[in-house]
Amino acid sequence: MHVRPLHDRILVRRLDEGEQQIGGIIIPDSAKDKPQRGTVIAAGDGKVSDEGDRVTLDVKAGDTILFGKYSGQEITLDGVEYLIMKEDEVLGAIEGAGAATTAAGTTGSHTTRKGH
Repeated sequence: MHVRPLHDRILVRRLDEGEQQIGGIIIPDSAKDKPQRGTVIAAGDGKVSDEGDRVTLDVKAGDTILFGKYSGQEITLDGVEYLIMKEDEVLGAIEGAGAATTAAGTTGSHTTRKGH
């Protein structure tokens, strides 16, 4: 199933952090905090500014991002869990996390937002 997020929303798949151990004690999955890193699977076309111009997103499909613990809305598609969130909920992009990953804003193709 293909999902295309609308406007300034992105579809994110959480990255598994692997099994966590603290002091030799294995922590069960139910007690673990959910990871706050993920890969952007799809991104919307961007918001329309007050002037009518489309403001493109700083992140794109393939980017590895950091997001807040309670960010986004959890959804399940074809048995896989994803998050849909607004780009404003993204805390940062991780450089060098993958071959297709670039830092947010280094492509020069986004429109500068005024007043931010």
